[in-house]
Amino acid sequence: MAFAGEYIFRARSWRRILRFAGFATVALLSPSTYRPATRELAVRQIYYTAWQVLPGYLLFSSVLTLVIIEIVFSAAREYGLARYSLELVLRVLVLELIPLLTALFVALRSGAAIGAEIALMCVGGEMEDREEAGASPLHDELVPRIAGAALSVASLTTLSCALAVSLTYLVMYGFSEWGLPEFTRVVAGVFDEAVLAGFALKCLLFGLAVALIPVATGLEAERGNPRSVPSAVLGGLVKLFSVIVVIEILSLMVKYV
Repeated sequence: MAFAGEYIFRARSWRRILRFAGFATVALLSPSTYRPATRELAVRQIYYTAWQVLPGYLLFSSVLTLVIIEIVFSAAREYGLARYSLELVLRVLVLELIPLLTALFVALRSGAAIGAEIALMCVGGEMEDREEAGASPLHDELVPRIAGAALSVASLTTLSCALAVSLTYLVMYGFSEWGLPEFTRVVAGVFDEAVLAGFALKCLLFGLAVALIPVATGLEAERGNPRSVPSAVLGGLVKLFSVIVVIEILSLMVKYV
């Protein structure tokens, strides 16, 4: 088994990923791609990736939110920073932790599965057979999975962030409305136009990475060689996690450095 560094530093593999990402992005933006069969496959991908796990993931997000709130509020009181505790929770939890954990969750749950599925199709020759029959595997098989996975990351992130903001208000002010003006003021101060634009861009990059990289590396599996499947899937996961970490680090550098 190759070391992780061997997967990360394969320049030819990265060039394939970038080239595939360009073709796939063009196909994603083309209205002609979304025929009935394509839309059905994309909806099925969203169902398996996001809808099936939605209750459990929201429960996990709720528990995480409550734990982070308690840690931040306790630390803020201890160091005399109680008035900044709400802003700290919003910045740490909503802007950083939830998008990152959602991307990692979808990568672990669906990234490997999608990569393995595509790799097995390549080993069985299904991709080449479709091309020889005049079909387009990119539009018929790959783009729907990419769109479904990317939308799953976006939807889970949005719902989890909304839940985290709501729970933060409930913990601080309960079910009364007296704290709403102050809470709204802090939220508006944290989520200004530049921050929202950066947040949306980061979530978009997370979604595209989770959707594109496993598919692109799955295509590296060799026809008639089942042993190439584990290498393609593992290589995809290693590259995916490295890209997610790089996106998060760059986001933090732009905001705080």
